[in-house]
Amino acid sequence: MQILKTLVVTLVAALAIAACSGVETRPEATDTFAAGNYKFYKWRSEPLENTASSRDPVYVMDPIVRAAIDAELKNKGYRLNPEKAQFNVDYLYATGMRMGQKGSEASNLSNYPGVIPNRNVDQASVDNAYALGGVKETSNIALQFNDVARKEEVWRVIVTKIVEDANRVDSARLRKNIDSAIKEGLRPLPKAN
Repeated sequence: MQILKTLVVTLVAALAIAACSGVETRPEATDTFAAGNYKFYKWRSEPLENTASSRDPVYVMDPIVRAAIDAELKNKGYRLNPEKAQFNVDYLYATGMRMGQKGSEASNLSNYPGVIPNRNVDQASVDNAYALGGVKETSNIALQFNDVARKEEVWRVIVTKIVEDANRVDSARLRKNIDSAIKEGLRPLPKAN
């Protein structure tokens, strides 16, 4: 029975790590935030309104990002309460580019050059190296937490994910990607007291 429990725990841990693959986070130290003993927060800015019926994806992403942040902060014990807020939350979204990134569909490309004796490189491998490697679009979200009374930053994290198919907008996939990226980004944040 104990072996079965160990196997289940190991499998769940492996799946959790695999689910977060492709997400890079750069969190600041949480010491200053933890010292504030925060419980209540508010949003620094109002939700975006698409009054001009723009097709800009930021209008699709704004409610998804806000909902993901609210859900994860709630899971950590923080409560959204503008009247009692001790800290506020804001985010900045930007796309970017990364050189030398390999997409998930480029499974036949090696990151390590090597020589295979008696074999010439075929043209399909060369074409795949050009088509599936190289510059990749990234989705970047910078989260900033500010102390309301002192009006200064107390914590920040930048979350980056490689966008695999930038030409196909899929709201369900976008929501899933943002949820997992925000969860990974807020992982180092301590729970509310």
